[in-house]
Amino acid sequence: MNPATLLALPEAELFRKADDSCRATFGDGIFLRGLIEATNRCVGDCAYCGIRRGNGKIARYSLSDDEILAAIESGYAAGLRSFVLQGGEDPDFGSQRLTRLAASLRERLGEGVALTFSFGTMKKSDYAAIKAGGADRYLIRFETADERLHLELRGSPLSRRLRAIDDLRDLGFELGTGFMTGLPGSTEATLASDLELSAAIGPDMIGVGPFIPHPETPLGTAKARGLVPALRAVAALRVLLPEANIPATTAAGSVAPDGRERMLAAGANVLMPNIGPIAAKRAYELYPGKICLDEDGLSCVGCLSIRALGIGKRLDWSRGDSPSFARRASTLAGQGA
Repeated sequence: MNPATLLALPEAELFRKADDSCRATFGDGIFLRGLIEATNRCVGDCAYCGIRRGNGKIARYSLSDDEILAAIESGYAAGLRSFVLQGGEDPDFGSQRLTRLAASLRERLGEGVALTFSFGTMKKSDYAAIKAGGADRYLIRFETADERLHLELRGSPLSRRLRAIDDLRDLGFELGTGFMTGLPGSTEATLASDLELSAAIGPDMIGVGPFIPHPETPLGTAKARGLVPALRAVAALRVLLPEANIPATTAAGSVAPDGRERMLAAGANVLMPNIGPIAAKRAYELYPGKICLDEDGLSCVGCLSIRALGIGKRLDWSRGDSPSFARRASTLAGQGA
């Protein structure tokens, strides 16, 4: 079924197809990822982002290696086996430092832990060094498949982002990408194009979040379109990419109190409690109204479990590789043997 046909389905039918597909692949499990937001410094100036270079009203921070390692070790002790380290495109978090962090974490925690990094566009040699250091996964969202809109909002061509995606796949990363729904200037045709590009990339992980206007950005007065377009996108992605890991994003929970549950019911299968320092959570202000800023992410897990049970699912604490990536990795290992 192509994206336009999926989007034309009644919402109830689309969500049901997505939930059936998700349960057929992942059962009733919801994978957990411990999220650490390492830095809100960024050389980029994306028109929609609260940590953009041009926002002079935000308190900037950068976590030390010790703070990052302590947060992840705390999550590991609590039972997490998958971690996501993300940040703005901060020169202080270049490939040498990220490689060192990956190697330190791998040495301390062993091979049973999955490490995802997300620090934007780099050279292929930089990604290769990070991979050699011990990172398993890399997340780099393309945000919109509309080339004109991408250039207008991000200040760089879409082709540069897609080249980075190709580089990461070539290097053997478990690949994550994604996009934003409801961006000013986007249409239903844009959403169909986003889905088409996602299917063409064939990622192992893909995240969708609704556009939420930040007052200290050029799009601060733009009209938000709410959660439903993101729910439709998640559901369509689940049908198109049945083996991809899809998070129920914090942005969904920020738009609607039950936003994450609705995403899970529409085909998402991942939750990402933020286990970083509370002060960092408050300052990593991609958008206003972000939830769970004053809580320890590990203390939120009990709440997340209750939310999962409410829709007939349960939390899964394993590292949670996507089935497609697990098969590729197994094949490569066999060829290497």
